[in-house]
Amino acid sequence: MSDAIKTDVLIIGAGPCGLFAAFELGLLDMKAHFVDILDKVGGQCAELYPEKPIYDIPGIPHVSGQGLTDALMEQIKPFHPTFHLGEMVETVEKIGDPMFRCTTDAGKVFECKVLVIAAGGGSFQPKRPPVPGIEAYEGTSVHYAVRKMETFRDKNVLVVGGGDSALDWTLNLHPIAKRITLLHRRDEFRAAPHSVEQMRALVAGGKMDLRLGQVTALSGDEGKLTGATIKGNDNSISEIACDTMLPFFGLTMKLGPVANWGIALENNLVPVETSAFETNVPGIFAIGDINTYPGKIKLILCGFHEGALMSQKAHRYVYPEKRLVFQYTTSSSSLQKKLGVS
Repeated sequence: MSDAIKTDVLIIGAGPCGLFAAFELGLLDMKAHFVDILDKVGGQCAELYPEKPIYDIPGIPHVSGQGLTDALMEQIKPFHPTFHLGEMVETVEKIGDPMFRCTTDAGKVFECKVLVIAAGGGSFQPKRPPVPGIEAYEGTSVHYAVRKMETFRDKNVLVVGGGDSALDWTLNLHPIAKRITLLHRRDEFRAAPHSVEQMRALVAGGKMDLRLGQVTALSGDEGKLTGATIKGNDNSISEIACDTMLPFFGLTMKLGPVANWGIALENNLVPVETSAFETNVPGIFAIGDINTYPGKIKLILCGFHEGALMSQKAHRYVYPEKRLVFQYTTSSSSLQKKLGVS
């Protein structure tokens, strides 16, 4: 076992809610380390829709998933959090009151007084279509997320799916792709009606193609896609020329090791009380999409609120002898000094 990394707070999950929690903790002089299974910060915002606009962050009319991540990273710079990416916390052991020893799948060990679970829906991975040999094309011609739109410029793109992700990226990539074909198993869509209307208008104008059916085979050598075989709803077989495929079949969410940490669970979510979003284990908190309570709404702004209240209770565990005096960043010279405000 490696030497333990000691920190006030260990945050599991470096998505927006976890990042903002580090800001609130930092204002109260608590140091934080992050562990995230992804190889980058930002959680689902950075992994699944880095260039997709978000419209419901207070005070910001619109921002991309990556833009929000970048802004949060800039905001927490004064507090110098440490990130351990590409790792997953496997075990959590209570060794004090409170004090936890957390071990990752890479053998890294942390000792902390407070543990914050901000892991979204847990570890997630896109659902793979049941197409023989698709693995050979993944990462080169088959992509489960759009990380950089420019990658698809002048490409013949086959988008597969009928939900919001499929329709959103059909519309967003249409202006830069050479040709877009949307394939869905039926002529009904689960996406926003306005998006469906826009797609149908493009099809009617001959600016993109809509096909009904399912992909049964892919063709191409050395990971380079050249076409897809389609089985239509009438059992007809046809070929679509494409060099890129974007399947949007949703995500498989796995709670993972959290289920073994002695925390109460409810439908694969972590129930919390709403004064500080603490679990049934004192010193372990859950914020963001992974928690549940009466009236829960899965919005980033709600996770920010949860992180702020969590930090107030966390302070009691980290500094049990220290009285917490609430201050505003707008008027507190000591808080402004921490933020480097001149």
